[in-house]
Amino acid sequence: MHRLILVAKIMACTFICTTAALSAENNNGVVYGNLDIVTQDMMNNAAGDSNNFLHTNGNYHQTRYYPAQQINAGNVHRLTRAWTFSLDIVKPIQTTPVVVNGTMYLTSALNDVYALDAESGEQIWHYRHRMGPVINICCGPVNHGVQVYEDKVFMGTLDAKVIALDAGTGELIWETQLADPSAGYSQSAAPTVVDNMVLIGSGGSEYGTRGFVKSLDADTGKEIWNFHTSPEDSRGVWATHDPTGGDLLRDIAAEKEAYEQLGDPYKRLGGSVGQSIAIDRDTNTAYFVVGSPAPEFNGVARPGDNLYTDSLVAVDLYTGAYQCHFQYIAHDVWGLDAVSPPVIAQVRARDGSAVKGVLHGGKTGYIYVHDASDCSLIRYSDPMVAHENRWAPPVKEGVRMLPGTNGGVDWSPMAINPTLGLAYAVNTHQPMTYHLEDHSLGNATGRPWRGGSVKLIPGEQQWGNISAIDYNTGRLLWKVKTEQPMIGGVLATAGGLIFTGEGSGWFKAYDATSGELLWRDIVQAGVNAPPASYNVAGTQYVVVGAGGNARFDYVPGDEIVAYKLEDRY
Repeated sequence: MHRLILVAKIMACTFICTTAALSAENNNGVVYGNLDIVTQDMMNNAAGDSNNFLHTNGNYHQTRYYPAQQINAGNVHRLTRAWTFSLDIVKPIQTTPVVVNGTMYLTSALNDVYALDAESGEQIWHYRHRMGPVINICCGPVNHGVQVYEDKVFMGTLDAKVIALDAGTGELIWETQLADPSAGYSQSAAPTVVDNMVLIGSGGSEYGTRGFVKSLDADTGKEIWNFHTSPEDSRGVWATHDPTGGDLLRDIAAEKEAYEQLGDPYKRLGGSVGQSIAIDRDTNTAYFVVGSPAPEFNGVARPGDNLYTDSLVAVDLYTGAYQCHFQYIAHDVWGLDAVSPPVIAQVRARDGSAVKGVLHGGKTGYIYVHDASDCSLIRYSDPMVAHENRWAPPVKEGVRMLPGTNGGVDWSPMAINPTLGLAYAVNTHQPMTYHLEDHSLGNATGRPWRGGSVKLIPGEQQWGNISAIDYNTGRLLWKVKTEQPMIGGVLATAGGLIFTGEGSGWFKAYDATSGELLWRDIVQAGVNAPPASYNVAGTQYVVVGAGGNARFDYVPGDEIVAYKLEDRY
C-alpha cells in the first residue's frame, strides 16, 4: 500500500530552517512533507526538512546536509541495523534513496525502481525497466537514483531515456528517448526536477558523442530546451596553465595549426554530465559540471581548450541559455574530468564579504570555490592528495603521474556543514602510468574512443582519505587515511556527524569537527554509494547501499541497509 499519507498543510520555511525542523522531530510531529504529492514548496524547502530526504543530494543546493540531530556524536555508538533489503541484482549500487513520507524510492544498476516502506524495509512495488538495445556502457551499468515530484517518479536509463512512473503504483506514465544508445549515449544521473521541468545530462563521452543537458516537460516528457556541452566554437583562450598555476605543457603553436587544418572538433568532443544538477532558486540558475573530452588521452584530433569539458557551467533554468563557465583543465589528456556534483553555499569572498558560492571537488584533489554570479574562482583548497609529475603528457611507453585518472575526488558527492563552514570529500590515491595510443583507433560511431590507456603501477600502494576543508579559507582542517581508495560520497548531519562507506564493507561515522571515528559497521559488500537520512514516526534513520564498485574491484552485493538507534530499554 502506497504510503504518501498526509495530515496537514505544509509550513513555509527559509533555507535550513533548523529550529522548526528539530521541533518537529522532537515532538514526533509532521512539519514538512505533509501533502499527498511532492509539491514545489516541499522541494524548495528540502534543506530544512528533518523528516524526508527529497533530493538525491539532499536539496537543490546539493549540500547533503541533513538537519536532524536525534542521531548525534554523543549517541551514534548505539546505532544498529534496523532492516536490510535485497535488490536481487548483484551489480554496483550507486543509488541514493529518496524518502517521502515514509516511502523510500531507489534504483538498481539495471534501472529497476523500488518503492519500500522506509520504516520496515518491506517492498511496496517494483518497476522493471524494459531495456532497449544498449550497445555501449563505458564503465559498467550504474544508476544514481530517482527524483520524486508531485505524483511521479523520474529516472534516467542506460538506454538513453527518461521515464516517468506513477509514485503510488510504479506504472509507466511516459518515456522519452533522449539520444541514440547505439552511438554510446546513456543516462545514469538522477534527474533534477523543478517547476515542472526534468533536467538531466548525457553520458557517453568515451564514445565521441556530443554531450548535452536537456530539460523536459514533467507532464509529457517533451523537450523544452537543450544545451550542448561542446559549443560550435570550442577553442577557448588557448590556456597554458591550470587554476593553481601549473604548466599544462601544451604545444599551442601545433594545436593552432591543427585547428586550421582539422576545424573545430565540437561534434564529437564528448563532455558528459554524469551527476545531478544544482539549482539556485534565487536566480533560477542551473549549475553542473562537465566531463572529459574525447578521445580521452590523445588531444591530436581535438586542438583547442575543448570547451566546456572539465568545466563548471551555469545556464538559465528556463531557457538553457549560457550564463558562465570556469574550466579546470584545458585540453585535458589525463581523464581528470569534473564529475562530483557542484554544491551551492554562502562563502567568504576574497575581500571577506559573504557571497553565494559554488563548490566543486575535483579529480585534481582540490576543492574549488567559485562566485555563483559569474563562475569566477574565489579560491582553491589545500591539496587533499599527492601531486607528482604534473602535467606530464601521455607517451607510448607510459609516464607516471599523480593523481591518476580516478582522482582525487571522482564522482563521489561532497557534503558540507554550513554551521562549521566545512566541506567533506572522499579521495583516491592510485599511482598510474599514462599511455598514448593512436587517436584514430575506435573512432567509429558507437566504439570507445580513448586514444590511450592508464595502468596501475605494480607494487605501489593505493589508499584513500576523507578530508575536511574550510571552504572560507581553503585550509585542510583534518584528513583520515583509509586502507583503500575512496568512492561513494558523504552525508553530513546537524548531529555533528559525517557518514561514509568503504570498499572493504565498512560503513562509518566520524565527528564532523575533528574526524574522530565514532562508530562503524561492516556489511557483506563494498559500501560505495552516497548515504541518506530520514525520519519516520519520530525515529531518525541512516540508509546506504552496499553493492561494491567494479572499477575498483570492490566486493559486489545487492543490499540496502538502514540504521537507527537501538532501543533505550
